[in-house]
Amino acid sequence: MKAAIVGVSGAVGQEFLRILAERNFPCDELVLFGSERSAGREYEFRGKKIKVQLLRHGDDFKGIDVAFVSAGGGTSKEFEKDITRHGTIMIDNSSAFRMDDDVPLVVPEVNGADALDAPRGVIANPNCSTIQMVVALQAIEQLSHIKRVHVATYQASSGAGAAAMAELEEQICQITRGEEPTVSKFAHQLAFNVIPHIDVFTDNGYTKEELKMHFETRKIMHSDVAVSATCVRVPVMRAHSESVWVETEKPLTPEQVHEAFEAFDGITVQDIPAEKVYPMPLFIAGTDDVYVGRIRADIADPNGITFWCVADQIRKGAALNAVQIAEYLIGEGRLK
Repeated sequence: MKAAIVGVSGAVGQEFLRILAERNFPCDELVLFGSERSAGREYEFRGKKIKVQLLRHGDDFKGIDVAFVSAGGGTSKEFEKDITRHGTIMIDNSSAFRMDDDVPLVVPEVNGADALDAPRGVIANPNCSTIQMVVALQAIEQLSHIKRVHVATYQASSGAGAAAMAELEEQICQITRGEEPTVSKFAHQLAFNVIPHIDVFTDNGYTKEELKMHFETRKIMHSDVAVSATCVRVPVMRAHSESVWVETEKPLTPEQVHEAFEAFDGITVQDIPAEKVYPMPLFIAGTDDVYVGRIRADIADPNGITFWCVADQIRKGAALNAVQIAEYLIGEGRLK
């Protein structure tokens, strides 16, 4: 098998390299593509140096079986045909194709089979916040249909890219030195602050990030569930957190939900409040699972359950999920 990474120099691209090596992904050859800025750089993979090729229009993807693409929506749209023309499966991490009817939007633990029907050769990776939430929701959906979800996210700086992480670090250093912090990647200073604004605002007052969680959840889960989100950027380096309120058709006990989470692939339960055990981004960064805790009955809704979940959005929220999609296709004989 021959695989490719497009956008290898970015935070997600670098995570692809690590995850493919860690999981011993069965590719015989790995090809790296990047912009003019990164072309010519070398990265190590399985003990060998691989030079980054310039991403350009043409037939460079001929013979490549699967391409992991994380170079931004504009690049994905521009190069879709070049990547898929000769049969390469494009697993795209941008928002470019997520809501297209002929592009499956896939979280393998929830709707892996959707990846088998990709008429354009494109499979979309969902938004990072959506991914971790639907993994947890699917465990509950198996007990009772979910009617409504309210969610507040606490999203790390790395969700805005490597430069945003660097800006948060720089702001902290500047403030501790008594200097005016540099603000470039965020709407406001993020250090020692929270910003209730991710992506652009729409006419209904929700941001695009918040609406993604509504529409993507429905598509992934094949559900009429209504999702209302408030997405907040917090001064954390890595791993997103979410506080989730779920209303189901029939009442569920916290014990039932706890057991469902424990039995579900890809979820780790950390829920011993008396011992101060609950998921926190400081300790979840660099891990693969969706971590859940604070599981309890919603005292404002007789059919409500609320919980807290944390996941590394560069791994499960991006690169890992894409690699798991490819692994699912391999298991189903669609990639060899």
